[in-house]
Amino acid sequence: MSNYLRNRGFIQPHFFHGKSGAGFTLIEILIVVAIIAILSSVVLVGLGPTRRLGRDSRRISDINEVQQGLELYNNKCGYYPGTAQVSSPCGSFSSISTWANLTAALTGSNLDISNVPNDPTAGSTYFYGTAPGGTRYVLGAQLEDTSNPALRQSVDVTTFGVACSRANGLYCVQL
Repeated sequence: MSNYLRNRGFIQPHFFHGKSGAGFTLIEILIVVAIIAILSSVVLVGLGPTRRLGRDSRRISDINEVQQGLELYNNKCGYYPGTAQVSSPCGSFSSISTWANLTAALTGSNLDISNVPNDPTAGSTYFYGTAPGGTRYVLGAQLEDTSNPALRQSVDVTTFGVACSRANGLYCVQL
């Protein structure tokens, strides 16, 4: 019975002669890889604006978080930080203010602030400036989307050494 089925093509022998047809050719594999590469590049290009908006949202959130830290510092010391107060968190005020000085002042102030956020883009930084005597401050972040709705609420003037500009996408908050 098995010879009858084998002769009519119903049972295949366990060995093959010639091309088996059981795999893919190199060209078929290359075509599939090329299609996957094209689809992935289309997806990555499509995600560009979404990633930019996500970084801008993080920047605005970081500025709000630092504002809370500044209020804690002001409640403890009576002024907003200028330079880093290395020996004492509430030493005498100095008006030289940069983001690095702000970071050092907040993390060294014994307020349980262990980390001050930085701009999510490598090589970029946030901006910080204080009024004489530390009575007021301005915080700024360069947004990638210059049409971001948050810019409508932003300060639009140079304040305490920070050149806030809605037209250039520099989002600033001031107290």
